[in-house]
Amino acid sequence: MSRLGPVITLAAGAVLAGGLGVASIIATPAANTTAAAPENNPAAQAPAAEENTAQPSPSPTQSEEKRIEKADYAGRVKGNGALIAISIRDGKAVGYFCDGRTEAWFKGGQSADGVSLKGVGGGQLTAELGDGQAKGRVSVAGKQWSFAAPTAVKPSGLYRATALVRGAQFRAGWIRVKNPNGGYTTVGAASEGGSPVPVPELNGDQPTAPLTVGDTTIYPKDVDGFIEEMQ
Repeated sequence: MSRLGPVITLAAGAVLAGGLGVASIIATPAANTTAAAPENNPAAQAPAAEENTAQPSPSPTQSEEKRIEKADYAGRVKGNGALIAISIRDGKAVGYFCDGRTEAWFKGGQSADGVSLKGVGGGQLTAELGDGQAKGRVSVAGKQWSFAAPTAVKPSGLYRATALVRGAQFRAGWIRVKNPNGGYTTVGAASEGGSPVPVPELNGDQPTAPLTVGDTTIYPKDVDGFIEEMQ
């Protein structure tokens, strides 16, 4: 009995130690399994969600960042006496130069902080946009002038009309600019069948009111009504 006692004791200790070892081995994989399966652990998913929300969205291009949805400019051409107007709608731009005798239409697009427009019949118009004005140069019939056109507020701005008059295509354009001391200056030009004709006078209070040319009623439009036709 004295010899069996220690043996039994050692055996019991070995069994106990073995049991604890098995328990430890079983418990450890269970903890690892939980850590390796984040889909079963909402708390483990939080860092992934934070990482996704921190991802920067693609940066827009410079032209998209600065594309102008709507702007109107109208002013005087230096050293010429003509008026000039530029209008932009959603990145599309039109321009008009007129001194009552010579006229020129321009079209193109706005990019970054300026416009570069080509003349419908030749010439070019370029301007920088900023500080509430369009400032640049315009070339017509081989001559070039500079201008600074401030922001235009209706009824200032650009107007145009087209119609079939006496069987020929009638076109007219007007620029209306507010005078520093009050009132407005309006300059325009018209053609019928490609030949110059007297330009009808816009209604001072409502520039888009109908006008009569010969026996035909024409309807002047502001830029919103004709810019798509010019592109």
